[in-house]
Amino acid sequence: MKKALFPGSFDPVTLGHLDIIQRGLELFDEITVAIGINAEKKYLFSMTDRQAFLEELFAQEPRVKVISYEGLTVDLCKKEGIQYILRGLRNSLDFEFENAIAQANTKLQGIETVVLFSRPEHAYISSSIVRDVIRNKGDYSFMVPAEVIR
Repeated sequence: MKKALFPGSFDPVTLGHLDIIQRGLELFDEITVAIGINAEKKYLFSMTDRQAFLEELFAQEPRVKVISYEGLTVDLCKKEGIQYILRGLRNSLDFEFENAIAQANTKLQGIETVVLFSRPEHAYISSSIVRDVIRNKGDYSFMVPAEVIR
């Protein structure tokens, strides 16, 4: 069974995240969406809310599991018996960042990273842009799933 971990803060989950997970299901038998805990970060949405958004989105998809974690992503992969990390790339900046992490993850635990490129209609969407729009009371409905808006 091919298992992938899709890690992130998901603050909030976006249509880009959703697309990568759905497309990832074509490649993997199971995807664990792992919400990372970073004490240094200030989140807009609570862990409870972020987990609830994702669980609601994938309530009808038994091949997607949602968890939270702290520590190294590769250590979580080993603990959960997951062979791959799934990542989405929007642009060349994402590539530079993810490439270095992917190489370190392979060296640390032998975990391979599989990358899916964002669809053009989602390439401009990031959680930080969504948070900025929300804070400034703008319309973010075209960047996130309906579960986030409710």
